[in-house]
Amino acid sequence: MPTRDQFPAGDPAAGVTRWPARLHVVTGKGGTGKTTVAAALALALASQGRRTLLMEVEGRQGIAQLFDRDPLPYQERPIAVGWPGTRAEGAGEVYALAVDAEEALLEYLDMFYKLGRAGRALRKFGAIDFATTVAPGVRDVLLTGKMKEAVTRTVEGRRAYDAVVIDAPPTGRIGRFLNVTAETARLAKMGPIKTQSEGVQAVLRSPVTSVHVVTLLEEMPVQETADAIMELRALDLRVGSIIINAAQPDLLPTAKITQAEVRRGLVAAGLPADKGTVAGLVAESRAYLTRRQLEEGLRAELAALGRPMMALPALAGGVDLAGLHRLAGILLGGPDE
Repeated sequence: MPTRDQFPAGDPAAGVTRWPARLHVVTGKGGTGKTTVAAALALALASQGRRTLLMEVEGRQGIAQLFDRDPLPYQERPIAVGWPGTRAEGAGEVYALAVDAEEALLEYLDMFYKLGRAGRALRKFGAIDFATTVAPGVRDVLLTGKMKEAVTRTVEGRRAYDAVVIDAPPTGRIGRFLNVTAETARLAKMGPIKTQSEGVQAVLRSPVTSVHVVTLLEEMPVQETADAIMELRALDLRVGSIIINAAQPDLLPTAKITQAEVRRGLVAAGLPADKGTVAGLVAESRAYLTRRQLEEGLRAELAALGRPMMALPALAGGVDLAGLHRLAGILLGGPDE
């Protein structure tokens, strides 16, 4: 079990106030590390003593890979722990679930239409495959419905989970994904489908939910972040934080590096200071400073979006469980206001 020392940057009390939602939807352009951030956020919430569900909806089994587990079934199971904040059963644990659209449809048919075995018999006729892969929007209706069910489920008078974290579709699809049940509710005139769709939208558009956007300090991810936030706001969905992933440390304290400075530094360190070495280091330094200037401009663009921001460092050793706990510790501090 991890110890408090593995969360050096985090303040649990601050995290409670800065990550107040119960449903955390994590999106980002492909390749920005949204699955990693979602997993780290789930660990951070669990470390506060919250019983947390980490759910993926794209069928990639990214969560299982991060935690070095076998592929997840359509069944909630404990996958990791933080340091528990209470002794309540399940406190401080992360449960994981890979949502399967077919199983979600069967669950839906049994819940609202009491079909039971009859619903499962539809598989023999290809109806399940049609509904989840051919009929437009049905898959997303089922996935968002499962999200809502996990957030609102109670067991013996208390919430099944204190927090739910979703490894959601990428920014290019997030608005359509979260808004699909609003369109369904608008088209359906009555019955369980309309009732369920309205219930999902009530949760997604309430203070219970926050949509966090993961980005890199690169032009395309930053532009997609801006576009996604604009779309989410237009749909009246609550935007949470902007999380800059894989941020690099500030390595050079000055905006200008001269050959004389580099030569003096090499000599002081007892290293070769020949002309070729000095010229190469100066060229690399100038390229780094140009890159840093670009990143500072991109940070300013993100800040102008008016949402809390925080940065997570690049993990030199790659993403493993220790790395996830390190990121979780940083997330505990919450985003800058």
